[in-house]
Amino acid sequence: MPRRHIVNLLDRLVPKGGLVLMVMAVAVGAGTGLAAVFFIRLIALIEHFSYTEAMVLYPLLGRLWLIIIPILGALIGGPIIAYFATEAKGHGVPEVMKALILQGGRIRPRVAIAKIFASALCIGSGGSAGREGPIVQVGSALGSTVGQWLRLSDERIKNLVACGAAAGIAATFNAPIAGVAFSSELLMSEHQVAMLGNVVIASVSSS
Repeated sequence: MPRRHIVNLLDRLVPKGGLVLMVMAVAVGAGTGLAAVFFIRLIALIEHFSYTEAMVLYPLLGRLWLIIIPILGALIGGPIIAYFATEAKGHGVPEVMKALILQGGRIRPRVAIAKIFASALCIGSGGSAGREGPIVQVGSALGSTVGQWLRLSDERIKNLVACGAAAGIAATFNAPIAGVAFSSELLMSEHQVAMLGNVVIASVSSS
């Protein structure tokens, strides 16, 4: 590809003054990737303790333990959400969309912490939940936190939220293209398409 075509492509992908945002996209992607690894391993640890170690320690409960474990997971995870960050309740994706529409993309940092631990308890104990919603909200909260810390504009915070969401999908399923498609379809408005390059960078760096 001729050099001028490459330059023109970069000009379209990286808006004027967007170098800082691009660097932040890399940081958000990498941070979300690490959070996804921690999340997956925490789920595995809780699952191992719940269905292996605990059943060995309390053999008299037998199959009844299979009913008790999910209840305990809900009883522990519920208060984490209720007292630490109520925004972390629910699937995760609708809450991110609400923050983008009503709050300028602003999500409290504690949402990521509450979501990771409460969701890991729910999933690891056998609750009916998946990984994609929680990690999308965790990545979005991380992106939002970075944007707020740097005092960026609402549009740039929203872009970092989309970066975090894409990075979460990419890291959890090792699918960067799916992460980009998810964010661009659900979380980005038409006038944010110029910042799609940042979402691509975050998605690739997380996986």
